[in-house]
Amino acid sequence: MKHWLLILALGSIFFSSCDSKRLFDENKDLPTDGWYYKNKLVFDVNVTDTNSLYNLFVNLRVASDYPYANIFVNIHSESPTKLVADEEKQIQLADETGQWLGKGLGDLYDYQVPVKDAFKFHELGIYHFEIQHNMRVDTLQHVLAAGIRLEKNQ
Repeated sequence: MKHWLLILALGSIFFSSCDSKRLFDENKDLPTDGWYYKNKLVFDVNVTDTNSLYNLFVNLRVASDYPYANIFVNIHSESPTKLVADEEKQIQLADETGQWLGKGLGDLYDYQVPVKDAFKFHELGIYHFEIQHNMRVDTLQHVLAAGIRLEKNQ
């Protein structure tokens, strides 16, 4: 049994390290007492190639107790020379029948939602990204983690 667990662990490490499109993929756990709307999740990404096209995703992990079928998030980005861009994204988490649309295991559901496709960075250096929820409640319950993924468009 231990032998099989070791093989599975090594296999998952191998396959996750072979993600050649990924430039950045990071998630941050949210407090157990909820995601307060002023709690911005911050990510800094070092961009070393301005010739390639990129795709930007928002990652979410939501518990099945989450009370809504969607979530609104704001994505703020700032270039190395302080050029600012803001995006608001509505992410559909469940269909009209209440079925969760994410990849689930037990009562947890993971989402990776495209925000921006096939774009170029215009500057080299550190780009600063922030994510915050924009729902009608101040503190959002049952969102366990959020993050961003940046990958090369191929």
